[in-house]
Amino acid sequence: MKFVIITHVNHVNDNGKWYGYAPYVREMNIWLKHVDEVIIVAPSTNYTRSDIDLAYEHHNITFIKVPLFDVTSVNNALRTLVKLPVLWSKIYRGCAMGDHIHLRCPGNMGLLGSMVQVFFPAKKKTAKYAGNWDPESKQPWSYKWQRAILKNPTITRNMQILVYGNWPNSTVNVKPFFTATYQEADKKELKVKSFSGSLKMLFVGTLSPGKQPLYVIQLMEQLKFAGIDVSLDIYGNGVLLEELQHYVANKQLNNDVSFMGNKPKEIVEDAYKKAHFMVLPSKSEGWPKVVAEAMFWGCLPIATKVSCVPYMLDYGNRGVLLEENLQSDVAQIKSLIANGNRCSQMMANAVLWSRKYTLDYFEQEIKELV
Repeated sequence: MKFVIITHVNHVNDNGKWYGYAPYVREMNIWLKHVDEVIIVAPSTNYTRSDIDLAYEHHNITFIKVPLFDVTSVNNALRTLVKLPVLWSKIYRGCAMGDHIHLRCPGNMGLLGSMVQVFFPAKKKTAKYAGNWDPESKQPWSYKWQRAILKNPTITRNMQILVYGNWPNSTVNVKPFFTATYQEADKKELKVKSFSGSLKMLFVGTLSPGKQPLYVIQLMEQLKFAGIDVSLDIYGNGVLLEELQHYVANKQLNNDVSFMGNKPKEIVEDAYKKAHFMVLPSKSEGWPKVVAEAMFWGCLPIATKVSCVPYMLDYGNRGVLLEENLQSDVAQIKSLIANGNRCSQMMANAVLWSRKYTLDYFEQEIKELV
């Protein structure tokens, strides 16, 4: 079977192998175990390959290069119009060559791919929508447009759309899906955590405005003021690092907040195992892997009600859903900490649910889709 991937991910060729953003390629390599030939339609530039890039694991890859483009400004949109005939023809060529068309959405290539695939109603198709599928959320027009095309079974035939979460009033071609990090073999027995002594909180992610790491520090700060023995470790790096360090120093929290930087996944896993809470007050998510990973290792998530997070946390039975009001969120967490049995039950619920979604299960689901 010839499997066509249409993606906005930038690629580089190094010694005859095609490399791209590691988390995306790692997932695609699971799909590619079950196909005979791969056709990738994507941008490619001569950038220097970095540690965050990973190679596709397949012996038969045809790469169709398209130019980089975006529509984030009027000038860029005009430049895209000039490139549009080339973009359209190359995406059409890729779709014509393949037996199965796979779109990576949302994104610029996903938008064009969603339009081109309409002309191939008989071919088997899948679309992995890695963003927020919530119909009530605020999103760019290009995201809304491709969602509208994909979920319309009248014009989009033979398509299964893989989305994060289970949304009401979905069309028949929308399938709730997930992303996995760990295997069945990783299901090690966890130590029982006590919530009556010193508590450890984590933040894992990019130090950017969208992830709101300052709010995590403020939550920890207010809990300390309330007499709770709590500390915070921050894993990740980003543009807000210096600002956060200044805040911690000015508030004399240096003994309570540790900036760990970017660490290998083994170190982060160990942090999950030892910590009580992982806090993610993010403004936008698709499937927040750090939430699922924390749950897998018995670290209770505290997260905002974005995308499929309420579904993942079973609307408060597998973790804490933030209101993004500091006073009420602190009160909610204090109340939970005061009830150790409730914490333990929520943690057990979280572990049980997250350990269903392993890479083994993920691969089995993909085999059925391909």
